[in-house]
Amino acid sequence: MTLFHPFELEHYQSLFEHSVETNLADSSVKCTDVGSWLEPAERERLLSLGLFYPQVNGLHSLREKIAALYERTSAEEVLVTTGAAQANYLVASTVLTAGDRVVWFSPGYRQLPGLAENLGCEVRDVPLDPDNDWRVDWDAFEARVTTGVRLVAVVNPNNPTGRILERREMERIVAACDRVGAWLHADEVYHGTELDGEPTPSFRGMYDKLIVTNSLSKAYGLAGLRIGWAVAAPDVIQDLWRRHEYLVIAAAAPSMMLADVALEPERRGVLLDRQRRLTRAGHAVLTEWLTEQDGLFSVQRRQATAIGFIRYHVDAPSLDVAERIRKEASVLTAPGGFLGTEGHLRVTVGYEAERIRPALDRIAGVVRSMR
Repeated sequence: MTLFHPFELEHYQSLFEHSVETNLADSSVKCTDVGSWLEPAERERLLSLGLFYPQVNGLHSLREKIAALYERTSAEEVLVTTGAAQANYLVASTVLTAGDRVVWFSPGYRQLPGLAENLGCEVRDVPLDPDNDWRVDWDAFEARVTTGVRLVAVVNPNNPTGRILERREMERIVAACDRVGAWLHADEVYHGTELDGEPTPSFRGMYDKLIVTNSLSKAYGLAGLRIGWAVAAPDVIQDLWRRHEYLVIAAAAPSMMLADVALEPERRGVLLDRQRRLTRAGHAVLTEWLTEQDGLFSVQRRQATAIGFIRYHVDAPSLDVAERIRKEASVLTAPGGFLGTEGHLRVTVGYEAERIRPALDRIAGVVRSMR
């Protein structure tokens, strides 16, 4: 039996996120409720919805709305999944087999590399430079994308650094995949969280052997719906769909109905605007707090996401620091080691200032006592 690698970050969060006073370990904004963004007729539609098996690959109207988010894409090139987490799982189980080589960028959300390791693959890390706005180490990238690499996985915008790849960097990644015949998996769940409001370009349309995944969790504040999707060529979608049938059969009908409403153009704009207001205000709180810490913490420039990837300037492993903060301050943070880079903590700032600021102050008190 292949050695199983637990998903350390998600396991840590699931253990403690409901037992602390303040959970800042998440990676999205404060999620909205069900009713405040629905019209009365939509509420009635939801309450009268029959709880039968829905369309297995996703409601056709929902797949059409998702397809409209990408250039030259049809509903037949979309599969609706139970969150981006399931979409990413389908990518790994469809494309990879034991012995394959996978390249990913570190720090990053370790779901795909963890899945690859559990399939018996060799995972090669490409470091992002914490002293250069988390830019890619291109020498390391070229050295790792060699003949035999099956998949290159990228999260753009990045979790946890909030950095967005430039177009020329995206083209360089595509060229490397093309050179060795590798698949490219682009996790784009943070599209729509850009702090300057300028949309991040999608990898969609840049390469043939490409699977894009996304969800309503981060940019829309609808994580509880557990609705995500994969976009790829029709034959690839069919392959993903076959595995989808084994795993969950279909996403939940009420969730798909609400997702269909959320992606109506006007409603989509309202949800994105809400998220951006929370994200920008939260980063402003974080920036002000950092100026008051006498060099105890630092953060590189953020371009997107409601995440602060905070470097702490004490000599201690990130899990030890996070545990001290959890036990002494009742605040949950995500250890940077679980994301591939020690000396950092991931916190969300996508909440009201009256929630974020006191929690940051308690974090500072604990870390200062360690100094």
